[in-house]
Amino acid sequence: MQQIRAILFDKDGTLFDFQATWGAWAQVLLADLAEGDAALTAVLAGALEFDPATARFLPSSPVIAGTGREVAELLAPHLPGQDVDALELRIAQAAADVPLAPAVPLRALLQRLRDAGLRLGVATNDFERVARRHVADVLDLFDFIAGFDSGHGGKPEPGMLLAFARACGLPPEAVLMVGDSRHDLQAGRAAGMATLGVLTGVAGAEDLAPLADAVRADIGHLPQLLGLT
Repeated sequence: MQQIRAILFDKDGTLFDFQATWGAWAQVLLADLAEGDAALTAVLAGALEFDPATARFLPSSPVIAGTGREVAELLAPHLPGQDVDALELRIAQAAADVPLAPAVPLRALLQRLRDAGLRLGVATNDFERVARRHVADVLDLFDFIAGFDSGHGGKPEPGMLLAFARACGLPPEAVLMVGDSRHDLQAGRAAGMATLGVLTGVAGAEDLAPLADAVRADIGHLPQLLGLT
């Protein structure tokens, strides 16, 4: 970790606690799409592997690491006549206004990392415009924001990660990829980067450890991990 000169963060489950942020959002979205039909709401929840009773996604849910397009494609077969493109846009619009639950106080942490000379970025399987809105309060601290629709592909492919390294003028081995899912860490490995798994998503340490150089409870452990304390 001593050679790290830049950090690339996943967004949901990494910068923001996944269940706390997206559980209530999914409840509202699915009920809205089902127009109050309880049976259809249950079908849509099943497609996303989401438990409406607890407002929590199951560990196996494809939403955890999926793109907005993939979520729309999962729901569309259960909504006859619903155009996938229109559904994707509707999901993006709903996601843009979700109440966020930061994993830690973000500005204090990110400023500390910037003050140490580190370049910072976000690579998410969400829409880029949604990501920019979600990190608006700390956008000035990031050098790079990419979503699955930014032209670099989605994770677990390494395109976004390699684009960040190029944007920073750094070799991939000087970048740390931080994420809460196996997709994040697989992308990091494919890009030749160091990887840190965090537990503010849905996956457990046992799921992330085989792909991570380290696993920590949350991103607040970064200064200590990088020897900044």
